[in-house]
Amino acid sequence: MSAATDYKEYGRLQDFIAFAKTGAKIKATVALSRQLVSNKVHPGSHEEMKSEVNMFLYTAVFTFRIGDEDRTVSKVYMVSSTEESANQMKVDTNISNQRLKVDYERLKSVGIEMNEPLF
Repeated sequence: MSAATDYKEYGRLQDFIAFAKTGAKIKATVALSRQLVSNKVHPGSHEEMKSEVNMFLYTAVFTFRIGDEDRTVSKVYMVSSTEESANQMKVDTNISNQRLKVDYERLKSVGIEMNEPLF
């Protein structure tokens, strides 16, 4: 049984960080997306309040290769309303990138090699 088979339940970045600390050779690829989702909200006390709000999810999909097996972890870095101003969207993108860079540093610090795209 390969080492990767022992870790089929991994679902967090921290799981792969801990495994890499044991000396396991891990490589990763990262794919980013801004997904449009519709968020249903409870009716408010005001008639003009919408029942649905369109949101963007700033999402990273990390694909970790351990031996000859791949494991995938998805992580949302920001939730942003489609009705926000262009300036606020830039702020949200910058915050997402800073959070992503923190995770890149965590992964690199234990020897996990990866590409490092930004939103």
